[in-house]
Amino acid sequence: MPTVEAPIAAVTVYPQQARITRRGKAPLDGGPRLTFAGLPPALDPASVRVTGTGPALITGVDVRTEWHAAPADAALETLVEQRRADQATLDGVLDDEAAETMKVDLLTSLAKRSGGSFAKALAAGTAEPSRVAEVTDALSERLASALKARRVLSERIARLREDLAALDRRIEAQGAQSGRDSTSVVVELEIAEPSGEAELELSYVVPGASWEPGYDVRVRGTDVTVVSYGLVSQYTGEDWPECELALSTARPAVSVVVPELQPWYLDRVHPVPVAPAAPAMAYGGAGGGIPEGLRRDYAASSASLAPKLASVEQGTTAVTYRPSRPVAVPSGAQGHRTTLAQLDLTASLGYVTAPVLAEEAYLRATVVNTSEQALRPGRASVFHDAEFVGTTMLEPWAPGEELELALGADDRIRVERELVRRTASKATLSGQKRREAEYRISVGNHGPRSAVVTVLDQAPVSRDDTITVRDVKTSPEPVETSALGEFTWKLTLAPGETGVVTLSYRVDVAKGVELSGWRE
Repeated sequence: MPTVEAPIAAVTVYPQQARITRRGKAPLDGGPRLTFAGLPPALDPASVRVTGTGPALITGVDVRTEWHAAPADAALETLVEQRRADQATLDGVLDDEAAETMKVDLLTSLAKRSGGSFAKALAAGTAEPSRVAEVTDALSERLASALKARRVLSERIARLREDLAALDRRIEAQGAQSGRDSTSVVVELEIAEPSGEAELELSYVVPGASWEPGYDVRVRGTDVTVVSYGLVSQYTGEDWPECELALSTARPAVSVVVPELQPWYLDRVHPVPVAPAAPAMAYGGAGGGIPEGLRRDYAASSASLAPKLASVEQGTTAVTYRPSRPVAVPSGAQGHRTTLAQLDLTASLGYVTAPVLAEEAYLRATVVNTSEQALRPGRASVFHDAEFVGTTMLEPWAPGEELELALGADDRIRVERELVRRTASKATLSGQKRREAEYRISVGNHGPRSAVVTVLDQAPVSRDDTITVRDVKTSPEPVETSALGEFTWKLTLAPGETGVVTLSYRVDVAKGVELSGWRE
C-alpha cells in the first residue's frame, strides 16, 4: 500500500488543542489505497478530514492504530539510539578507569614491598644507592602517570553521566508525548486515470497543544503601544516545521449541544421492589466486537485557506490570528512566542495616592481601546519609557472600553499625611466617651509639568448602634464620597505647587462599651 509523503503545511492552534494540516502528492498507479503513516496516536478520529484534487474520487477513509516494537516517533528513536551509543562509550571509559585503578594498586603495592627490600639492602651494603634511586624514580613516575590517567577518566565519566542524565530527561519528556504507537489514515480511491497523480490534504485535531495571549505595554508620554503576542505550547509528539501558523480563539468541543429544558415532575415516593440477582452476561458474538478502524465516507473536494499576512479574521464566535511569516514550533516547546498585533493608543496620565496606606504617588495611565480588536485576558509586561515597571494581568479589553495601567511610584510627587488634632474625653452627664481626630494631607508637585493627583482617604464606619461617627468634615469638598466612608479628591498642581486636603471626624462610644478597630 503506497504511503503518501505529506509534511505539515499548516497548523491552527486553539486554546486547548490544535488542527494539523498535511499536504502531499501521490501517484495513482499503486492501487486504490493510499496511507498517511506515522501520525500521533492521540489524534481525534472524528476530526479527520481528507480532501484532494486529481483524476480520482475519495470513497472512504479508515483511521487505524499501528503497533510498533520500536518508538514510532523518529525523534524519540534517534534519542534512544544516542542513549545506547553514549552508554556504550561510558561503559568503555569505566573499563579503562578500572584498568588504571588496578595499575595504581599494583604500583602502590610494589612500591611498599620494594621500599622495605631496598632499606634492608642499603643497610647491609649489598645495594648501590644510585640504583635504588633510579628504581624509586621509575616507580614514582609510573604511579604519578597512572594516577593522572585515572583522574582524567574519572572527570570524563562524570561528564558522560551528566550528559546521560540530560538525555534521559529528554527521552522521558519525548516519550510522555509520543509513545511507541502511531496512527495511520488509509484513503480509498476510485481511480479514473491510473497514470495520473493526486494532490491530497489531510487535517486532524490533536490534544497537547495550546496558546495564551501575552502583552507588552509601553507608555511614552501620552502615547501607549500595546504589542500582543501568542505563547504557543505543544506536546503533541510531532515537530511543527516552518508552516502557516494560525492562532484561534475558538474552542472545538467533542459534542456541541444546545441545552433544552425538560419537564420537571414531582411525585410521591414509591417503594423500590427488590429484584432477584441477574446472572452475569458476557458481551460478544456476532456484531458485538469493536471494528479495527473507524470508517467514514468523505466526498472529494478542493478546499484551501488563503493565508493573509499579519491579519486578524473576525469570525462569528472566534477570532483567528495569522502571523506575518511561517513559524516553526518543535514538540516540547513551552511558551513559544509569536507576535500577533500592535495597537497605538493615547493615554490620559494622572497620579493616585492613598497616604493612609503609603505616602507615595503612583503614576496611572487611563487608556481607551480605540481599535477594533478585543483583547483576551493575559499577562502584560508594562514599560514606562525605557524602564520596566512590572507585570500585571490584563483583563478582557473590548473596543471602546477604558483601562487603567499602574506605572509605578513617582518620587517627584511628595505626599505627607499628618495627624494635626487628636482628643479623647468623657462626657460628665451621659457617660459617653468621645474621640476626635483631624488629618492634614499635603501633596507637592516637584516635577517639571502640571500633575493631576487623585487623593484617597477614609473615615471610620460604625457597625454597632452604641458607636456613632459624627461631624465628618472635609476640605476641599471631595469629588466622590462612598457609603463606606471613602473620599476622593482631585488636585491639579502646577510645577512647584502644594495642595492640602483635610479630613476630621468625631466618634461617640456609649458608656461601658470597649471600642475596637480605632487607628491613628
